Amino acid sequence: MTERTASPPAVRDRRVRAALDGGPAGRGLPDGLLAARAAEGDEGAFSVLVLRHRLSLLALARGLLGNAEDAEEAVQDAFVSAWRRLPEYRHGAEFHTWMHRITVNRCLTMRRRRPSTLSLDIVVEPAAGDPGSQPSRSAEQQAATVALSHALADLDAGQRVCWVLREMQGLSYREIACVTRTSEPTVRGRLSRARRSLQDTMGPWR
Repeated sequence: MTERTASPPAVRDRRVRAALDGGPAGRGLPDGLLAARAAEGDEGAFSVLVLRHRLSLLALARGLLGNAEDAEEAVQDAFVSAWRRLPEYRHGAEFHTWMHRITVNRCLTMRRRRPSTLSLDIVVEPAAGDPGSQPSRSAEQQAATVALSHALADLDAGQRVCWVLREMQGLSYREIACVTRTSEPTVRGRLSRARRSLQDTMGPWR
């Protein structure tokens, strides 16, 4: 097996841009086969996996960490960790689920080490021409966005992870249980408490 480097070229920005411009071979291959090839040292296969999952993982990290800069760092670190650990990947879970778990763990570690300010870009802004884009309505929506940001920040880590994975990532209860290494009833309970807390906080903005 090819010796693995600490920082795979596939996760460096210049290589990601080059892959986007030209596109590595293997784009149509399933994740499992690409992961198997990457585990043998195939950097091109890993580049495809990075390109395929990077945006989704960035959205996940933004929801958990609160800003784009920290999210970028977390996802970079997650891919580096995945590259190192690919020989351990046994396909017991889908690759995207495995990457979600690594990214969530990295985000939680970062949150424990530094303060976090939730970004306002997790809420979609009104489209141009939408009635909500009028100045008074826009100001109201901005205030609601700030309130939602604070409400999410006040959730405990388990509830916030489950809420982001379900509401922002669209994962199933089974997938969330796999990512968080809990049971589906635990996931449902955390989601129920998170939704109730958010509903109470956001009541005035309905």
